[in-house]
Parts: sequence; C-alpha cells; structure tokens
Amino acid sequence: MTDKSNIAIIGGTGALGAGLALRWARAGHTVTIGSRDGERADKIATELSARAGTEISGLENAAAAAKGDIVAMTVPYASHAATLETIRPHLDGKILIDVTVPLMPPKVRTVQLPEGGSVAKAVQQTLGEGVRVVSAFQNVAAAHLAELDHAIDCDVLVCGNDPAAREAVVKLATDGGMKAWHAGRIDNSAIAEALTSALIFINGHYKIPGAGIRITGNPAPAEG
Repeated sequence: MTDKSNIAIIGGTGALGAGLALRWARAGHTVTIGSRDGERADKIATELSARAGTEISGLENAAAAAKGDIVAMTVPYASHAATLETIRPHLDGKILIDVTVPLMPPKVRTVQLPEGGSVAKAVQQTLGEGVRVVSAFQNVAAAHLAELDHAIDCDVLVCGNDPAAREAVVKLATDGGMKAWHAGRIDNSAIAEALTSALIFINGHYKIPGAGIRITGNPAPAEG
C-alpha cells in the first residue's frame, strides 16, 4: 500500500505546471506532464527530470490525462475550454485539480470572473459528479515553485464539493512544501481566482517578487 499518486499535469510545460511537477516528483509521486505537442512535452520532461533527480514523463495532453489517476489543469484561461474538451474522455472517476485563473490580458490586474461565478465551478457543472473537481494553487508564484530550495511563503486555498478529494489535494500541497486549507465548496473557488488579480497588482505596485497570502490562527486539536 502506498500513499503516492500518479499525477498528470496538463499544461505541464508552462511555468506553474513545471514547478508543481518538480515538487511532486521530488516527493515521490509519479508525474507525467502534458502538452498539445507531445515532442515538446517529452523534451521538457527530460529537462525537469534532471532537476528533480527522478523521472518525469512527457506526453500529448490526452495521453497524459489517460495515464494519470489525478489530473491537474495548469493551462492559460484562453486555452482552458478547448483543452478540457480534449482530455474530458479520460477524467471519469478521477480528481481534477483546476489551477486556472480567468486572466484576460491586458487587464490582468483587474478581476474578471466568468459567467457562472468561477472557472472551477463551471468545470464541475460541465463534467458532472463523475469527476471530482478541486480548485487550488492559483495564488502561488510559479517562479517560487520552480526553485526547489525556496520555502513557499504562501498558503493554498483548496475548494471542492468532495471532502476526500479536497483532503487528497491538501496532502499534495504539503508534499510540495506548501500549507493548504480546506476552503469549502467549489463555489468558493471564486475567492482564489479573483485574488490572483489583486496579487498581481500588489506585486507590481510594491515591487514584490511573488506576493502570497497567509491564513492566521491555529486549528483546534482533533478530538480523540
């Protein structure tokens, strides 16, 4: 019996996806990165493997999604809908971690949530109950993830309708060197998605290389 996961990261050749791939692979999880171009995915996977000190595979997006037991979406909002349709046949019964933020250039410093409230909520409605959608990691700086010796000074909000799926993602965050919090149902993903634009503004205004958030207070001890 193992507590390690088989994770596919769709859009894993980008900065955020690659950072998560490095941290999860180093923690002992099996990681496959996906791209629209399978050859590019394989090339980047080879480079990431050298940095992580363990094998990371690279495949075309649909093949990567089929391989993973947990699938993470780290693609830009502009390509999110098309990519989701590509991998949709391979998601039944799985956890889908949606990291997407609805940034609409050039106004990335202004909150622009989609109709329906949030990206992740719309994805859950589209895919139905056969896929457990969890929203997480929107507010973590990609550059910090890629620096494996960098302590992540940012908490992660984890939203989803299935508590067990949320808990699985909380544990993945811990494995990646992050502190994560259960933050309620998928509807609450709107908070993290919107917060990203505010953090981008803060980064620019105060010249901070990757501002983040912290939740104050300490959880009560579990009852015996």
